[in-house]
Amino acid sequence: MLKFDVLAHDPPSADGSYLGSHARRGRVTLNHGVVETPVFMPVGTYGTVKGVMPRSLDEMGAQIILGNTFHLWMRPGLDVLRQFGGLHAFEKWDKPILTDSGGFQVWSLGAMRKISEEGVHFASPVNGDKLFLTPEVSMQIQTALNSDIAMQFDECTPYLSVEAATKGQVTTQAEARSSMLLSLRWAERCKTEFARLANPNALFGIVQGGMFEDLREESLAGLEALDFPGIAVGGLSVGEPKEDMLRLLRHIGPRLPAHKPHYLMGVGTPEDLIAGVQNGIDMFDCVMPTRNARNGTLFTRFGDLKIRNARHKTDPQPLDPTCTCHACAGTSGVSWAQGGRDGFSRAYLHHLDRCGEMLGPMLASIHNLHYYVNLMREVRGALEAGRFAEFVASFHAHRAQGV
Repeated sequence: MLKFDVLAHDPPSADGSYLGSHARRGRVTLNHGVVETPVFMPVGTYGTVKGVMPRSLDEMGAQIILGNTFHLWMRPGLDVLRQFGGLHAFEKWDKPILTDSGGFQVWSLGAMRKISEEGVHFASPVNGDKLFLTPEVSMQIQTALNSDIAMQFDECTPYLSVEAATKGQVTTQAEARSSMLLSLRWAERCKTEFARLANPNALFGIVQGGMFEDLREESLAGLEALDFPGIAVGGLSVGEPKEDMLRLLRHIGPRLPAHKPHYLMGVGTPEDLIAGVQNGIDMFDCVMPTRNARNGTLFTRFGDLKIRNARHKTDPQPLDPTCTCHACAGTSGVSWAQGGRDGFSRAYLHHLDRCGEMLGPMLASIHNLHYYVNLMREVRGALEAGRFAEFVASFHAHRAQGV
């Protein structure tokens, strides 16, 4: 089940002549709950958001999280997940879950996999078993997971660097079109199998087409003909220059069907999320908040902070004086800017990182995820108030200020 309502748009300018952006405030109703959009979805690859308790996710306002079809198929396996009735009971998360199809993970195996019309042959990275992942198998796995939103099985069209191009390895437009058409054929097979399984949840199609605008449009047209309840944009943030990602986003985002939710897969920085919202995207996910946290990089309202830098060794300030996460504001939930003095200092987090204490990346992950979740909460508030343009200007000014 999926129901999508658009509740507000970024309003036109004062004279009514110009729509400031394609940003919109929406609501997605799913079998396990309601998701207010725009929304950031924390990534829980193996059935857990790394280092973060489900309770902490709930407290920070996370509405929906991701699971990884490929990795959960490998471990713990479908027999275990079926025993628990799916991923929700297994990981103790009673809100919506989105699962990817496994296509990106298979693509990332590189030479270890062989793609055909039927599917992808590869050796299990866990035990070396020979496996065959097809659109039908992906739908069967995601049905066993009982995810509220399943994704079609697709081929991620690679972006190859200039260095690769000089070796004759560049993805040509003809190759990108062949890949995109294969994903469209797989999309149709996914939809057929999803219906055969009587899966009560929602299935999204994925726009592919590499770095070519016309191929993106052709992919979208094919998916619209199949009438998926939601549309995702894939194949971005796969190594291409930022300007190419933004070029494709500006082109395809506003062309996505207005009556369906739009999901930008695997993107990205806080600035990327704001650009996505401006171009009509409703849903985002990315491993960056937790991955960067484990590597000592913290996102704040005033720019990015490297907690390993020596200048933080004696700093009594929190990571972000305006933040109400557990790392910055403690159990009181009152930020320093609001007069609170609980929470942990930069000096303490620097110490934890230097000592390799596991509490360090746990607190950093909570902070980064809270920042992303709260950023989308503030976006929703700005859209409801008709102040989105002002919010975007303030966001960029604050981020440029520096910590």
